[in-house]
Amino acid sequence: MLMNETIAAIATANGVGSVSIVRLSGPQALEIALSVTRKSSLEPRYATLTSLYDHEGILIDEALVIYFQAPRSFTGEEVVEFQCHGGFMVAEGVLQTLLKAGARLAEPGEFSKRAFLNGRMDLTQAEAIAALIEAKSDDAARILARQMKGELRGYIEDIRDSLLEILAYSEVVIDYAEEDLPADVVDQIGVKLANIKATLSRTLESSRRRSGLMQGYRVAIIGKPNVGKSSLLNALLDYERAIVSDIAGTTRDTIEEQVRLGTHLIRLVDTAGIRNASDEIERIGIERSIAAIENADVVIALFDQSRKADDEDRSIVELIERYQSDKPFIAVLNKADLAEVFESELISPYAPIPLSCKHDTQILIDALIHLMDHDNESDEMMLISQRQIGATQAAVSAIEEAYEPLHSGELEFFSFHINVAIRAISSISRPYELDEMFDRMFGQFCLGK
Repeated sequence: MLMNETIAAIATANGVGSVSIVRLSGPQALEIALSVTRKSSLEPRYATLTSLYDHEGILIDEALVIYFQAPRSFTGEEVVEFQCHGGFMVAEGVLQTLLKAGARLAEPGEFSKRAFLNGRMDLTQAEAIAALIEAKSDDAARILARQMKGELRGYIEDIRDSLLEILAYSEVVIDYAEEDLPADVVDQIGVKLANIKATLSRTLESSRRRSGLMQGYRVAIIGKPNVGKSSLLNALLDYERAIVSDIAGTTRDTIEEQVRLGTHLIRLVDTAGIRNASDEIERIGIERSIAAIENADVVIALFDQSRKADDEDRSIVELIERYQSDKPFIAVLNKADLAEVFESELISPYAPIPLSCKHDTQILIDALIHLMDHDNESDEMMLISQRQIGATQAAVSAIEEAYEPLHSGELEFFSFHINVAIRAISSISRPYELDEMFDRMFGQFCLGK
C-alpha cells in the first residue's frame, strides 16, 4: 500500500437507496474533487451542493460534497466525500470518474488501515468499527461504540503500563543491584503480577462466555425424533421453514435460520432427532446434531409431554449432563396441551418449561431473551475478536511462565517472559517499543546515572 496514492471507493452497500457515498482519500483528493465539481475551491467541513461531471464533461449527478482537510479527517489525509443519489449506476459513475481523474480503487479496509497508520485510531478502534457493522445485538452495538471511543485501548494501556513497571523493577534489580533498592522488591513484583493475571483471566472468561453478543447467539434445538423440534423452529420463525410430519427422522440434517428475539439477532439450528440411526444418512445427521450442540451458545432440549420417557430421552439428558458446564441448556416439555405422560422427574433438575409449539412459545422466547440479556450485565471488559482473545491468552501464559524464574531469582529469564507478555498484550492496541521500558526504568527510579 502506497500512502502517496489517492484512493477511492463506494462506502455504502450495493443496492437501491436514497443516498450513496463515494469516499476519496489521499494527497490528490482535493485536486481530483475540484476537477469533478468544476469548482475552484471547497470549504473544509462544509456540505456543498454541486454538479458532478465525468472526464468528458457530461453531467453525472447533483450531489453534496464535503471536504475534510488533513489531518482532521477519518484517515488523517485529505478526504472528500460525495453524497450522490442512491443506486448502483450513479455511484459507480462517480467512482469511475474519480479513478480516471487519478485515484485508484481502494483495497478492502484500506481507509481504516490508513487511519491506523496515520495515528487516527489504534487496532482496538479499527476492529470495533469492523465489528459494529456486523453487530448482532443492541448490546453488542453499545459495547462496540464505547470501544470506538477508546474504552478497550485504555484498559490495554493500563495493563501494559503495569507490566512495563514490573519489567523496569526487574531490570533495575539486574543492572543496578548496588543501588539502594527496596528489600522486598521481588515480593512487590509477585503481588503486582498476580493482580494483572487475575484481571486478564477474568476478561478472558467473560469474553468467551459473552461471545454470542458479538457473533450472534447460536441456539440449537435438540431432542429425539417427533418431539416437535421442527414445529418449534417454525413457531419461533413465524413461518413454515421446516417440514413437519409424524414420520420419525423427517429432519435428517441441521437447518439454520436467523431470527430477532428482543434486541438480539440469533441463529436457530434445528437438528436431526438423536437416536440409534437406522441408515448411514441418518447417522451422519445425528453426528451433525451433536456437533451443533458443541458449537451452540445455548441449547434447547425438547421433550414430549404426551409420551413416556424412553432410552432416547435419557440419551438427551446424558448430553445435557455432558455439556451443561460449558453452556446453558433450556429444558422444554412440549405438547403441554395434551395429557402429561412423561416422567418429568427425569428432567426436574433443569426446571423444564411447559409449552405447546402449536399455541404459544412466548414463555420460551422470554427465557431466551433473559438469558442473552443477562450476559451483558457483567462490568468486565470484553474482547471482541479471536485475535484479541489469542493475544490475551498468550500474555497470561507468559505471566504464568514468569513465576518460576521470579521466585528462583533468575531475573533475566523472568524479564524475558514479561517482555513476551508485554508484546502479546500490546499487539491488541499498538506495537511495543523497547524504549518505553527504558523510559519507565530510568524515570521510575531516578537513578541519576
